[in-house]
Amino acid sequence: MKRPILLSFRFGRMLFYLGLLFPIYPAQAGSAAAAWAAVSGPSTDADGGQSIGTYNGGCIAGAATLPLQGPGYQVMRLSRKRYYGHPALIGFIQQLGLAAERERLGSLLVGDLGQPRGGPTPSGHRSHQTGLDVDIWFLLLQPAETRILSEAERETWNAPSVVDSRADAVDRRQWTAAHARILEAAARQPEVDRIFVNPSIKQELCNRKSAGASDWLRKIRPWWKHDDHFHVRLKCPPHNGLCQAQEPLPAGDGCDASLAWWFSDEAKRPPKARRNRRHRYRHNANACCGNPKRYTQCR
Repeated sequence: MKRPILLSFRFGRMLFYLGLLFPIYPAQAGSAAAAWAAVSGPSTDADGGQSIGTYNGGCIAGAATLPLQGPGYQVMRLSRKRYYGHPALIGFIQQLGLAAERERLGSLLVGDLGQPRGGPTPSGHRSHQTGLDVDIWFLLLQPAETRILSEAERETWNAPSVVDSRADAVDRRQWTAAHARILEAAARQPEVDRIFVNPSIKQELCNRKSAGASDWLRKIRPWWKHDDHFHVRLKCPPHNGLCQAQEPLPAGDGCDASLAWWFSDEAKRPPKARRNRRHRYRHNANACCGNPKRYTQCR
């Protein structure tokens, strides 16, 4: 038990000095992300994995590699090399795959986890930086169709949207009960902090909720897009002293006025200030991480 505490102390001290010596400015953001993407493999000096910083501004030491296929799941977009994560995330995906196989819900197609040492990505995400996030497609391979996909198929297949944006509802041609059951199975896992889905998907789950669903349904959070995949975020694992948790979820199951807001004109046409948040978000992320060669904890 002493080593994680010692690692956290050293990491914290290093973070403080790196913030003073190597600040990252907006013009450097793209080059910093490219540097993190160029790292070829995880670091090996952190027992059990150490998630460092925030989900949108951090990195991971001692990441594990998700096998490219296993019972109930297959990894997509192999060329992106974003199949690394905290060992807790790898275990979660494997257990969810087993549950999908056991319940004959279909085989999960897994999108991005994170880069070998986390950090900002050149494209696709503002989070996925600490090895605790994963995207899972809403495309389920049915048991009768399950086979190992070729590399070409993993690069060219796309997940269909399960939302009819004109109707502000799920698309009945694509949405199935299996999708709802997978989301419930994922949200019921104690290590899961929250799961981001399109607001129409949250509304569908609320419309069909049963008694006792509040505990897992509150973890299902509406967010823009997320109509062709769901985004699972784990809690900070035990003994990861420098992992910064997100704010706690509000009380209740989320099937209230806060959900109704997502269908308002304000939500659908966010003001310029909200759109500009993307730039500030990326700047903050790179200010934390900088160049991986300088970020000793995640080497």
